[in-house]
Amino acid sequence: MEKFLGIDYNVWWFLVFGAVISGYAILDGFDLGAGALHLFLKKELSRRIAINAIGPMFDGNEVWLVIGGGALFAGFPVAYAAIFSAFYVPFMVFLMGIIFRAISIEFRSKEPMLWWRTAWDISYCVSSIVIALTLGLMLGNIALGMPLNAQHEFSGTGYIFLIHLPC
Repeated sequence: MEKFLGIDYNVWWFLVFGAVISGYAILDGFDLGAGALHLFLKKELSRRIAINAIGPMFDGNEVWLVIGGGALFAGFPVAYAAIFSAFYVPFMVFLMGIIFRAISIEFRSKEPMLWWRTAWDISYCVSSIVIALTLGLMLGNIALGMPLNAQHEFSGTGYIFLIHLPC
């Protein structure tokens, strides 16, 4: 097994992947929380302040996800293949949430009409909640374990979309 500074490459990749995912969780967690609570802010000034607080950073946080996917692919290609094939639908829902969150933030102030701003505020709040829920769903299922066959392919059923706690 190859080593760098006396440590196996698998350990290094694990540390890189863990650091990247931790960075995303910490930095985008603030953005997701601001989005999830957005509709509870009744004054327009409060909503504007909350969006301005995340404005410079929210797009950049998705870079953490790209780096995390690349690190997972480079360090653990079998895990990458199993996870991405097992969670295809939740990943697509997650990506739609990311897209709608960005669109909502960009479009909400493009027109002065109240219905326009309200529609994008709702979209922003819902997409932030969807992102957090799908990430929690996927990470919870990964932590509980995924059934793989002898070829290291996902062999479970559709239950993977719900977290089943052990009895």
